[in-house]
Amino acid sequence: MCRLLITFACLLWSFVATAEQFKAIKDIEAHYVVFNSTFLTPKVARAYDLKRNEYTAIVNISLLDRLSVGKPVLAGKVKGTAMNLLGQSKVLEFREVREGNAIYYLAQFSIVNQELYRFTIDVDAGIKGKGQIKFNQTLYAE
Repeated sequence: MCRLLITFACLLWSFVATAEQFKAIKDIEAHYVVFNSTFLTPKVARAYDLKRNEYTAIVNISLLDRLSVGKPVLAGKVKGTAMNLLGQSKVLEFREVREGNAIYYLAQFSIVNQELYRFTIDVDAGIKGKGQIKFNQTLYAE
């Protein structure tokens, strides 16, 4: 099971690493990625109790201490919303996942094919920093 969880963490981290989507907020780097849940294998989805279907997306947020050597992960609080162009808003309910030295925050929400979503994510890592990430992404049913 540990090997499965590490594989999942590496998979999510690879999405973040290749996309280089992050925002510096005071002393933290808030990395973010959104992907369709069908990118997960059924086994990984079950292990993390995640829905896996073509109309469900996952938001992954990781917080790193950008001023410390090696940029260690930080625990914090994460909340946010996803809004489509019609102004329909979905509250993102993040849950913290810890695996070894990794900490990340996952939220799932339903999507419509080829719809643009505007994300507003509030992160709070205490004295290291707190602020907001805003980004847009079009999502596709797989």
